[in-house]
Amino acid sequence: MSISPYDPKAYKSFAENLKNSLKGRNIEHPSMEELRKKALKTARFTSFGAPVWYSKISSRMAAKTVYLGSGPEIVLPKPSKVQLEIVEKAPAQLNKVLELLKTMPFVHIKRQMGDNSEYNPICNIYVCVADPKNYRLAYEWAMTMGDVKKNRPGPEFTMIHIPEEHLMRLQILTIPEYNINIALGTDYTGECKKGFLRQAMYSADMMGMLGLHAGTKIVNALDKKTGKLKKYGVFMFGLTATGKSTWSCHQLGLDPKKGEGTFVAQDDIVFLKKDGSAYGSEQNYYVKTDVDKNLQEAMYHALSHKTALLENVMIDYKGNIDFLDERLGENGRGVLDRRQLKVKRGGKYVSICADSINLPTLEELDGLVFAFITRRNTMMPFAQRLTWQQGVLAYLWGESTHSFATVPEKAGESVRIVGMDDFIIGNQGRKINAFYDIVKDLVDKYPGKVHFFQYNTGGMGEIIDIDPATGKKTLKRKAMRVPIDLMASLQRGDLRGTNSYRECVLKTEEVYAVEGKELTEWNPKNFYSEEEIRKYVLELVDGRRKFTDEIASQGLRKEIRDLSHKELDKIEGKGK
Repeated sequence: MSISPYDPKAYKSFAENLKNSLKGRNIEHPSMEELRKKALKTARFTSFGAPVWYSKISSRMAAKTVYLGSGPEIVLPKPSKVQLEIVEKAPAQLNKVLELLKTMPFVHIKRQMGDNSEYNPICNIYVCVADPKNYRLAYEWAMTMGDVKKNRPGPEFTMIHIPEEHLMRLQILTIPEYNINIALGTDYTGECKKGFLRQAMYSADMMGMLGLHAGTKIVNALDKKTGKLKKYGVFMFGLTATGKSTWSCHQLGLDPKKGEGTFVAQDDIVFLKKDGSAYGSEQNYYVKTDVDKNLQEAMYHALSHKTALLENVMIDYKGNIDFLDERLGENGRGVLDRRQLKVKRGGKYVSICADSINLPTLEELDGLVFAFITRRNTMMPFAQRLTWQQGVLAYLWGESTHSFATVPEKAGESVRIVGMDDFIIGNQGRKINAFYDIVKDLVDKYPGKVHFFQYNTGGMGEIIDIDPATGKKTLKRKAMRVPIDLMASLQRGDLRGTNSYRECVLKTEEVYAVEGKELTEWNPKNFYSEEEIRKYVLELVDGRRKFTDEIASQGLRKEIRDLSHKELDKIEGKGK
């Protein structure tokens, strides 16, 4: 019998001793204004007055993130060798953290997540500032949260961030049962953000809600059948770099003169309730900065405003910024003030920021839309209309593909992450079970008001050759990317009810006409032979089957597993 590398007693001891280590004179507790002044001392400034900082680590370290706990409901289901080594050494590292907290200079700021009367995590961050430029970590993160309000229920979270730790010992330690996160050796603001949000999703799950890696928005659209304006709550799911933030903020070409429009509530993490409402988490958004002024007007305006806090973006010696120049890095980031999400109408800028970061209940809306964004480049339709059961499976499979531009050795291979959410703590099956139950109850209670779509923001026609001897991949034909204006039309038409659908080879309904115009040029048969299409379909089915069985070992209910295989049998034509 193997000995577990986890040491729950050590984690409990650390949590108990942490309180005393946070009381020292070496920890300063500035106001937000005082923290801002210290952070700005180490910034450069753009020509429009926004501060810019540069970090040695410019992405989240998922490969070195571990969950420390006492069972499968907490720990990583399939830890790597590196992660197991971190787990084994964690007790000694935790003791080191306690000692550093007593001797090194730290800054502490307390902020509140969310804005409602039921679930408002109080977030305490302690950042080591032996290197003064790390004041900006605390400040940037703090600007995504709100002021702590009286008589809010909590719970209370703590995060320790020590960027000065050596890169050889870079690691992220999460202790969910004690609401503690620790980041060591990284100076990436995203670790602060995700540390708290990951903990908040887990805590929300334990309270009967469901933490979702999704953006939310309110959309007013004219219904084709009735001619009346309808109000929808929309969830936008998507892996990083698939367009979740872009499409959460996009106006979709709706007509504001007729009362139509998109109003952004959240761009990243929300907490879904059984009544269809969703609590927001952040007051301001931490987003990728690769925005095009002509295609992402609202985000460009907010990121080029003086209130933006920017990281790792290209600015010249005069302070001029180029968001699309990624020669020195591919993960520029920025904290934007959501009130500055504006578009130009009639010669003046108008905010597209929703009145609240929360979505109302389904009872208060005309409909609820769950939209799953994937990015594939072969024969996947650009829009699919799903049944609620297929929507649950889209959440289960969480699909996208590796890009030839970013991961050439894995180009074209599927990426599957439950709920498009790589921040799930413990067994992943419980998330799908909970999503299934909430969705089924909403569909039963509000027939005709809950809708499911999947959008492919990638392209069509890609061909990758693989050398049978070496396995090396060569891009033989690039995909033709889905035009931004077409994707906007697809989503607009789905909300207005003007698109036309028919069954496709995936046994879902694929769009074939957008607002009366047929999409003949985007038929997969224009790019591939019948044999090639069949090959891609069977590869997709095989990957989905294997992933379903993997998640079945992590608590997925049998009825959902059976539903998955039944849908996949239909695609393969079994039983006919």
